[in-house]
Amino acid sequence: MNVRRPWTGRGRAEPWEGPALRRTREILCAGARERTLEVGVGTGANLRYYPPQVRLTAIDTDSAALASARKRSEELGLVARFTEGDALSLDFPDEGFETVVCMLALDTVDDRARALREMYRVLVPGGRLLAAERIPRARLLPRLSARRREHRRAPREEAAEAGFRVGHHDRLFFGTVERMVAHRP
Repeated sequence: MNVRRPWTGRGRAEPWEGPALRRTREILCAGARERTLEVGVGTGANLRYYPPQVRLTAIDTDSAALASARKRSEELGLVARFTEGDALSLDFPDEGFETVVCMLALDTVDDRARALREMYRVLVPGGRLLAAERIPRARLLPRLSARRREHRRAPREEAAEAGFRVGHHDRLFFGTVERMVAHRP
């Protein structure tokens, strides 16, 4: 998998994270139910926000980040399974999870549409995707901006194309991050 550079350069958003992102993590993770897959767990910034009844499986491509997440879960007393994994080819059976959480991770994969199709595949019918992702921003040069929009659309549009029924969605950080709740019909 070709991985783009995460936006902090260290694979996590925590150093610059403010109240809005913390609240987003809290809101989205609180919506996790039963068997939950977190795609792109990084160092485990979301772990403290999961309800106690969640049976969490978390993946990331970075083994060092996974080790940090594993340590963080032990400190929190959270039982979770951590494994190296790729969002483009999730090594899980069809319909194996009630919830998929993806926070600021889709931007690190080359093919967001394929990753979303994989998330759809592993969700049970009625399962939900809880996500917050960066969206393409307009640039000063209209021609360049138009070209970027052709290749990168809003996450909710890509989720809908993957088959999800997008419910709630809103934008944060001056329109640069989209938060959404989507369901697999």
